[in-house]
Amino acid sequence: MQTQTTLGFAHFLAQADGLGKTLFVILLTMSVVSWYFIITKAISKWRQRRESGRFVDLFWNASSLEEVRNEITTHGATEPFSHLTSHALFAREHHQRTGGGKLGEAGSLAEFLTRSMRKVIDEETAKLENGLTVLATVGSTAPFVGLLGTVWGVYGALVSIGMSGAGTLDKVAGPVGEALIMTGLGLAVAIPAVVAYNSFTRHNRLTLTSLDAFAHDLFAYLTTGAHNQNGKFTNIKQGAA
Repeated sequence: MQTQTTLGFAHFLAQADGLGKTLFVILLTMSVVSWYFIITKAISKWRQRRESGRFVDLFWNASSLEEVRNEITTHGATEPFSHLTSHALFAREHHQRTGGGKLGEAGSLAEFLTRSMRKVIDEETAKLENGLTVLATVGSTAPFVGLLGTVWGVYGALVSIGMSGAGTLDKVAGPVGEALIMTGLGLAVAIPAVVAYNSFTRHNRLTLTSLDAFAHDLFAYLTTGAHNQNGKFTNIKQGAA
């Protein structure tokens, strides 16, 4: 009875050597870092989705590009769709003003717009993927770190039992069972990271698909002039973020 009351997580940490405690600290650090990215990215993506939906609705219901420009000037380009629109409008005005005199501006307006918009999409892709490498690394390595802690704990327990000469079941099962705690910790750290990684990856894929479709429509308006002389849009279809 006395032996059973001393077994557990606290006892395991107390009797663990330097390597065992180091592996525990690594798992703890992985957990803190992964949860930091999970929480911050979840909040960021919720805000981005709300702001993107609001901007896209405003864009498709705007009476002119000037109204869209004023919206961006007032509230800023804080999400992918307004960021893309802001750079596209600036690129068109810049090319019309300078006439593509520089090497980086060579080509037609359509070609210059394509390069500018593609650059913005690449930038937004990098922003969306920020932190995913950390989550993927934690999800793939945490179980192995926990398994290493278990193997090392079992090894130490068996060596201690062998040196003491007490090889009964109750003397073996307790220390070995304690060592399995590290495997459980590794899985507890990895599972949320993997779930969050898959969820964020799907969200990014849907966002980039919508952004690419929006970019094609915006490109068509800016290059073909699908608005009348008063600057109002014609034949506008509703879009969604």
